[in-house]
Amino acid sequence: MVVSRRTIRRAFAVVLVLALAVLVFGYVDAQRQQDAVTGDPAVEQAFRSGDRSAVVGARENVTVVATDSNAFVSDENDGPRAQAELVAFAPDGSIHYYENRHTRYWDVDPVEGTAATVEFVYADHLDSDECDGDGVCTENGVVRVNLTNGERTTVFSRVTAGKHSTRWHDVDRVDDERLLVADIAQDRAFVVNTTTELIEWEWEAQADYDIDSGGPFPSDWTHLNDVESVTIDGREAAMLSLRNQDQVVFVDYERGLLDEWTLGTDGDHDVLYEQHNPDFVPASEGGPAVLVADSENGRVVEYQHEDGTWNESWTWSDARLTWPRDADRLPNGHTLVTDSNGDRVLEVDRDGDVVWSASIGFPYEAERLGTGPESANGPSAAALDLPDRTPDEDGSLESRASALLPPSVQNAISYVLPRWVTPIHAVAVVLLLLVVPTWLALEYRWSTVSLGVRSPVTFEREE
Repeated sequence: MVVSRRTIRRAFAVVLVLALAVLVFGYVDAQRQQDAVTGDPAVEQAFRSGDRSAVVGARENVTVVATDSNAFVSDENDGPRAQAELVAFAPDGSIHYYENRHTRYWDVDPVEGTAATVEFVYADHLDSDECDGDGVCTENGVVRVNLTNGERTTVFSRVTAGKHSTRWHDVDRVDDERLLVADIAQDRAFVVNTTTELIEWEWEAQADYDIDSGGPFPSDWTHLNDVESVTIDGREAAMLSLRNQDQVVFVDYERGLLDEWTLGTDGDHDVLYEQHNPDFVPASEGGPAVLVADSENGRVVEYQHEDGTWNESWTWSDARLTWPRDADRLPNGHTLVTDSNGDRVLEVDRDGDVVWSASIGFPYEAERLGTGPESANGPSAAALDLPDRTPDEDGSLESRASALLPPSVQNAISYVLPRWVTPIHAVAVVLLLLVVPTWLALEYRWSTVSLGVRSPVTFEREE
């Protein structure tokens, strides 16, 4: 059967109009529904002025969010600078606390024995005149802040050379004086005494891993992005996330790496794919289990440790979940998820339904105060018999669009393109990139016009 040119043109026109309509509607809708916090100076102004209007739905306690924003704002003294926020939503949905003084915000943990005090990890990019030697450097540190009255104390800080893949993402408190640090810059974890500022313990990835594994050595080899002090078989250990090795590992403070407890294998993306913020669920809550933001796979997944092996016990995602980088199991069995490229923090109930969400640009980690640190007081998925949830279960247009692109491709598109671009918008962009040049090429082929290139210079040879 021969398809007429008119039919082909109509088909191209329909696809073109639909793709443009999807993009235009998405842009207009995004402009109408600006992020609740990031990039909106009116939010900070409202907080400073005492405006306590609700911007998100109500919850039982304060929800604190740290953002790794890739937006930029203009500073009247220093010019453009990276814009990131630490924001706390009050139980009634208003903004309880807000600041944007640091280049990046990462891990945030509640301080034991307090109602509204947290410790957060920050990174500030410094100019060359503030660094030893040439180039730029980064100040990494931990700050304790009372979210009610704003009182703050710098707990610990260090300067690292460079800024990309040198910014500490996580610090875990071991006791009143000691911190466990994920030193992404030097591919190690260490325990520092904040009173003496002496390093009392450290583990370097090179002690157990070949430099041919993971990412490029030494610029971004392990991307060690998370630490947690845990108890394994009655012994104290550090649980570490080696993002570029696709592994969560356990290091006994005395015996070293516990190979038999390693979750994942370098390059085995069916298990983990460049994960962030694994949380340990102890035996007292139905574990041992690890709840992981499986970032490049675009899902939240939990593994149960049984008979010496890790078995997948739960997975969750929806059509919008693009690059999750944190997930906490709450004591009520719900899961608090941070969707970085989805620009939201959401709460998923035991049935897998989203029961609360907050729009916020490029969030890294979220913490619900009053529920304990991370997932320490939340039951395991196996204990709750949580049902799996995948995007194709709702049958929506966005789900079908998501299925056309692997999560890693969606992540790359979401990171590069404007924040409002979702998988369905990405598919529209791809269609435009395919349809427009194809249509133009066919029209040229069908036309009687010919194009050629002739040099404006001619040469004549004398006889």
